[in-house]
Amino acid sequence: MRITNIIVAEVEAPLITPFKTALRTVHSIQNVAVYVHTDDGQIGIGEAAPTAVITGETKASIAHAIEAYIKPSIIGMDIEDIAQIMERLDKSIYKNTSAKAAVDMAIYDLFAKRYDTPLYKVLGGYRKELITDITISVNDTAEMVKDSLAAVERGFHILKVKVGKDPKGDAARVIAIREAVGSAITLRVDANQGWTPKQSVRIICSLEDANTNIELVEQPVHYDDLAGMQYVTAHTLTNILADESVFSPKDALTIIEKRAADLINIKLMKTGGIYQAQKLCQIAEANGIQCMIGCMLETKISVSAAAHFAAAQKNITMVDLDGPSLCMKDPIVGGPVFASERITMTDASGIGFSL
Repeated sequence: MRITNIIVAEVEAPLITPFKTALRTVHSIQNVAVYVHTDDGQIGIGEAAPTAVITGETKASIAHAIEAYIKPSIIGMDIEDIAQIMERLDKSIYKNTSAKAAVDMAIYDLFAKRYDTPLYKVLGGYRKELITDITISVNDTAEMVKDSLAAVERGFHILKVKVGKDPKGDAARVIAIREAVGSAITLRVDANQGWTPKQSVRIICSLEDANTNIELVEQPVHYDDLAGMQYVTAHTLTNILADESVFSPKDALTIIEKRAADLINIKLMKTGGIYQAQKLCQIAEANGIQCMIGCMLETKISVSAAAHFAAAQKNITMVDLDGPSLCMKDPIVGGPVFASERITMTDASGIGFSL
């Protein structure tokens, strides 16, 4: 099974409601799909999310990176030589992690198909089902409460509350949501780098004093302010989750050594795909640090690849794979079953799509 061609296309999915964070507002997912063809007629599929404010990539840059650098480096290689493929993929171009992730997951799709096995089983097969949270976009308090209640009505028991655009009012937003949804709902708070270290401590401590019982606070300060992350982690009781601060296994080791966070969020768009994500997860597990699997604004294509990866890993204890739940419709048939908060792997080979 040798790679004969890599085709780049577009994938689009309108969102049910605008996705708003401290970094951006998005109305429709417009990503890059990748199809890797082999000499025996098989096709592997992947997806890249152009998130300029986080990875620095655009649709145009992703397509160019794949066509001009990644494709020439791996054409003709045998899918069974997956470690060598991933080594060439990583060295083909500096950074461009979303472009690499799209090709990486398509290769893994083909590798599992080669053995007619679901990808999550090839990767370890730890579990068959996952429970995801759902994002509550940052808005005025009344709208966020309304959206939170609607999410609970849809069957979600874990809410990821976006804040960071208005530090003065963020604590009040979270407190209002807790009062509205009750104590049985798990709340996660994501500031998307929107606070300073001192603001973070003040806000988190006020949430602790109000007994909001927040499970974690994600990336409270700027991604490269590791001293600030250290300060927040040391001066609060709530678990701090590093997201934008961690792209690579090396970044994870730095966060762990500096005690700059309690938890780490793995996203395939940051790591460059499953191959590096496995290394990152193993480093975290070896150091007693639990991980979340997250996603950018992605369709069912790449979120399904992330779900397979998460289902294979014991150390992935938190799931933030709500991309398909935010979309009006699925852009592709097959893959894991997304039913409200529950994600269930199927017995279909590879990632499981019908192409």
